[in-house]
Amino acid sequence: MKKLIGVVAAAAVVAVGLSGCAGSSNDQAAGGKVALTFWHGYTEADGGVLDDIVTEFNASQSDITISTQTKTWAVIDDTLLPALSSKNGPDIVAMTSDRLPVYAEKKALVDLDDFYAQPTSNTDALKPEAVAMETVDGKKYGVPSGFVPLSVIYNKTLFAQAGIQTFPTTWDEWVADAKKLTIDANGDGTPEQYGLALPDHATVGNGIWPSLFEGNGGSITSDDGTESTIDSAQNVETLTYWSKAIQNDKISPTGLDGIAADKLFTAGKTAMEVGGPWMAGVATSSNIDYGIAAIPAGPKAQAASAIGISLGVTAQTDAASQKAAETFLAYFNDKTTATKWSLGSGWPPLRTDVTAADVSANATVASLTEIAPNTVALLPGVVNSTDVLTAIDTATQKAVAGGDPKALLSEASTSIQKALKN
Repeated sequence: MKKLIGVVAAAAVVAVGLSGCAGSSNDQAAGGKVALTFWHGYTEADGGVLDDIVTEFNASQSDITISTQTKTWAVIDDTLLPALSSKNGPDIVAMTSDRLPVYAEKKALVDLDDFYAQPTSNTDALKPEAVAMETVDGKKYGVPSGFVPLSVIYNKTLFAQAGIQTFPTTWDEWVADAKKLTIDANGDGTPEQYGLALPDHATVGNGIWPSLFEGNGGSITSDDGTESTIDSAQNVETLTYWSKAIQNDKISPTGLDGIAADKLFTAGKTAMEVGGPWMAGVATSSNIDYGIAAIPAGPKAQAASAIGISLGVTAQTDAASQKAAETFLAYFNDKTTATKWSLGSGWPPLRTDVTAADVSANATVASLTEIAPNTVALLPGVVNSTDVLTAIDTATQKAVAGGDPKALLSEASTSIQKALKN
């Protein structure tokens, strides 16, 4: 949080320098090939696949060449705005989608509405929920490179030992199975094995609790992102239900964050956790026989928040560079490239016309593709999403520790409404 506050403060300082930056750099096309730089934070197998796609794109072009630079997401977040202010930033940048509204507001990204309007952009088949992440104040500032629903990864061996043959499909079944999988062998009140690792703060992508709220018909904000709805009766019911399951049935530790949940799962000390596609590789390296399933349905719906990555074209580009960058984005959105990206990266397809059968060669991707229709974008277009999610974290952590859900969500609503108005 401290780091993010620092980033936003830095953004305010350099915003004036970014304004009017578009079209100010040299027209590289005049001297031959348009040379673009592309920052991204894909550091695992997905990074290798993305670099391969860029290499293939370069080979297909006579007048454009792209050089990739791999950085961590945190480094991109820390250095993007100062680099653009000094005109040493990238032409194309990948970023976590919660940051896109911040950079769009600071005029660090160009408006891509005209690009989307072109049939050659290959954007018509993109999932609407993923495109929603790219939209700020009605304009699109990026294209999605990742949009994955949170899902449950579970330990098949522990399920078999508990005699559970099928994965639960409703909250009540989920809690019932978690109780069967929770073992306090020495009776000291602290289980040696938990049925579920359910973080009460700093969850993966901060999407777990919004997923649960959606499952009971609740929400965080109004559809247009201008009004807080966190203190609804449905959300009070949801927070009460899960707080009691953790406190009374001890199916999950209290005070748990996302990193600690990962450690419990890889150590074989919990049978289930909510995560993303990267957990498949982590489970394999930990010699865990795993399965992936949708978050079980709540009383009103089966829903899952999505973690997203966006590709933006920066305000550093001149007209020729922007056109060249858009040529790459169209190439990336093409069905053949999109299918290759999905199979190699482990992220589910971004296009509606790439089916589970098309990606059946990767079992994890195929599973996530079947879950994806119930995906909900998390706070699309909300500039101060970090402050909104912090308010949720405060409420959920205190509720699981024994606080009153209704009072805590009321306090959270006040904080969220303030963040939405800023």
